[in-house]
Amino acid sequence: MKKLIFAAVLGLASAGAASADPVEGIWKTQVDDGAYAHVTISPCGENICGVISRTFNSGGEYQSENVGKKLVWDMQARGGGSYKKGKIWQPSTGKIYSSKMSLNGDVLKVSGCIGPICKKQTWSRVK
Repeated sequence: MKKLIFAAVLGLASAGAASADPVEGIWKTQVDDGAYAHVTISPCGENICGVISRTFNSGGEYQSENVGKKLVWDMQARGGGSYKKGKIWQPSTGKIYSSKMSLNGDVLKVSGCIGPICKKQTWSRVK
């Protein structure tokens, strides 16, 4: 009986690990207005969100007022490394863009548009 319970617990634990979305983790953004960030991407309800966890500039790491703020939210996994219908905030301008992401290994391509104006960045996985 103990072996059966242990096997069930082990199965549940590995099922939880297997269900983690491949985009989850910490990502380094490209430099924008002289600074870049580490963004921690994780589930938020049924969607994917990203929170600024660390900030850097030419002098190294610094404590920005943006640490802890959502940068990405409402991103929906579409399978095959595709994420759509999310929002992304650009701290340097304060603008919020309709966004999508594309994951390929340790590279995350992030793009966003406000009307006809679109911007994009390529992020790299930190861990």
